[in-house]
Amino acid sequence: MTGLLEIREKIKLIYGRYEVFILPVVKLLLAFVVLNTVNGRLGYMTQLDNVTIVLIVALLCSFLPTSFIVLFAAGFSLAHMYALSLEVAAVGLCMYLIMFLLFFRFSPKDSLVVALTPLLCSMNIPYVVPLAVGLLCGPSSIVSLGCGVAVFYLFQTVIASAPGINTMADSEATEKVRLIIDGLIGNKAMLVTIAAFAITALVVYLIRRLSVDHSWTIAMAAGVMTDIVILLVGDLLYETNISVAGALLGSILALAVAKVIEFFRFCVDYSRTEKVQFEDDEYYYYVKAVPKMTVAVSAKTVKKINAQRSKAAAPAQEGAALERPARQSGKNGRNAAAKKPAGGRGGAKGRNQSRNGGRKGAGRSVTIGNISGEVGNQDGTMDFEELF
Repeated sequence: MTGLLEIREKIKLIYGRYEVFILPVVKLLLAFVVLNTVNGRLGYMTQLDNVTIVLIVALLCSFLPTSFIVLFAAGFSLAHMYALSLEVAAVGLCMYLIMFLLFFRFSPKDSLVVALTPLLCSMNIPYVVPLAVGLLCGPSSIVSLGCGVAVFYLFQTVIASAPGINTMADSEATEKVRLIIDGLIGNKAMLVTIAAFAITALVVYLIRRLSVDHSWTIAMAAGVMTDIVILLVGDLLYETNISVAGALLGSILALAVAKVIEFFRFCVDYSRTEKVQFEDDEYYYYVKAVPKMTVAVSAKTVKKINAQRSKAAAPAQEGAALERPARQSGKNGRNAAAKKPAGGRGGAKGRNQSRNGGRKGAGRSVTIGNISGEVGNQDGTMDFEELF
């Protein structure tokens, strides 16, 4: 567990350090996948079904807010519907306007939910969405979840109705509109899925907010069972033809993804739970404190080591060090000679100091270095003595 916690802290550290670069790349990839999915499922306007155009729009989305991914995806889908039929595009536009008003009224910050829900539904893994919304968002995000499911089934209805619309004449505009609207209203699978996802997200949200141990795990299990039960009951009542095996496998995958979300968002140590009681002038407070599981990331210290001095510069510095005492000795002798004291012995002493100092100052220092050959030390230098 400690190794996983260290990995998590390193990931958080890397994300915090390079967030400016990571977020645009993530939005670029998400926009590219979403727009390619729209082109792949509809694809009636061949001019938009181009990788270059998709890449340019994805690059724009990488520097714009996340809500622009939803806006461009809606524009692409409307263009494909218009290529199929003007009436289909009008129905899609009306539906988008209704969802737009609901979305910006209740959950304007959950544009990522609207983009991911139809994407994951088209990948046959839609059961991850209600669990993630219940764990990370609030009750108002249910509106965004329902809008995403409605967009997915709108695409399904348009795809199913496209052969019949292509056979109709241009004068049969009313029939085309009625065909799309009847396909949406009479789609029991859409209504059951919206109800199942909304109730699942609400159940997960309510349980994970409780102050019981392992509330997130309990919320995940309860949400998965609620989702499966509602889908199976809806299949029995309305014959929605939901695959039981697909629902079970998708629920297991949703549990795995939810556990990963819990590990990064709500990783706590229930073994060190503390209950605190205190009061003020008006209330008594009973607080349950559960510490988070954290671990210190080991930091690497790099010590800078200076480069080794070259062998050619080392003997020169040694010679300069030997010449310095000789010059200092000569200077001391001249100073002593200048200070000649009065009296016989003092004068003699001064002369002796001057004579000795002069003799010392006249000494020579000899430096022999970097002499190569068989004679000498191992490092290429030779020992020497200073002669006077």
